[in-house]
Amino acid sequence: MITALAIDGLGLGRGDRTLFEGLSLRAAAGEAVALTGANGAGKTSLLRAIAGFIRPLAGSIVFEGADEAADARSTALHFVGHQDGLKPTRTAWEELSFQVRWTGGSEASARQAVEVLGLGPLLDLEIRKLSAGQRRRVALARLVASPRTLWLLDEPLSPLDAARRKAFGGLMASHLAAGGIILAAVHDPLPIDAKVVEIGE
Repeated sequence: MITALAIDGLGLGRGDRTLFEGLSLRAAAGEAVALTGANGAGKTSLLRAIAGFIRPLAGSIVFEGADEAADARSTALHFVGHQDGLKPTRTAWEELSFQVRWTGGSEASARQAVEVLGLGPLLDLEIRKLSAGQRRRVALARLVASPRTLWLLDEPLSPLDAARRKAFGGLMASHLAAGGIILAAVHDPLPIDAKVVEIGE
């Protein structure tokens, strides 16, 4: 269980370029952080570093309440990238059920997520035949089906229409009310109260 995410003096780079240095922030249970900044400032790289995909140049990333960072990353966080990471030739149900099982959920919890996100009419369609908004809803479904404390979200709302954004805002609020933590890289404001941290300021 992650009780807080603490980042201190973090520096990240891409190739020979330094994206940012000296970044510190803390997000405790029930808090959301909106990461803003220009394209290329390092918002996505920060999320990827927290998830363990990028090695920082400097500083620390600590998952308070967890025994080991590796355990926290494998069992207590979800990363949903700007690219949905869905296999195009699978049906929506095949892809969703695979991802849910991989992240510790069950068929029953996957079916519940289908209801919550209104995915029923899409289940027999191949991912490649879905719109961008529909694909994003399939990708977001594992957040509901396989509950984990820390959500790392890269532009989660961008392909969604107004009604779906509002509905997902409700899911985010429920997650925070249950003690969850959200970090989201965004260009548009989140539909929930969030602390704003500008990357590359």
